[in-house]
Order: sequence, then C-alpha cells, then structure tokens
Amino acid sequence: MDKTVTVQVERLVRHTVYKKIVRRRARYAAHDENNTCGIGDRVMITESRPLSKRKRWRISQIIEKAV
Repeated sequence: MDKTVTVQVERLVRHTVYKKIVRRRARYAAHDENNTCGIGDRVMITESRPLSKRKRWRISQIIEKAV
C-alpha cells in the first residue's frame, strides 16, 4: 500500500441500555502523498474525493510523531 496509511479513530459512546461508556473504533484508509506517517503517529484526516475503492480520506497534518 504505497502512499496509503490505515488510521484508527476511537470515540466514546454511552450504551443505550446499560449507560456504560463504551469505546468504539473505526478504521479508514487515508492517502499519504509523501509517505511521512509512521506507526503510532497522531494525524488529522480530511475527507476528499474517492481516490480508490476504499480510500476517501487524506492526511492533512501530523499532530504528533510516535517516539
């Protein structure tokens, strides 16, 4: 997957019946033009036109590099 990264987005949701906070995750394929992202980086993604079958997001900026 050249120029592609998989971004995992986590959000907290309250369960409708039990009212417990539950962690939900979604994975998105995002376009990384210069291959600058690494494993564990925190990034910001923006929606774009369809670039491939699954890729509809672009990396807009790298917020924090992994150690």
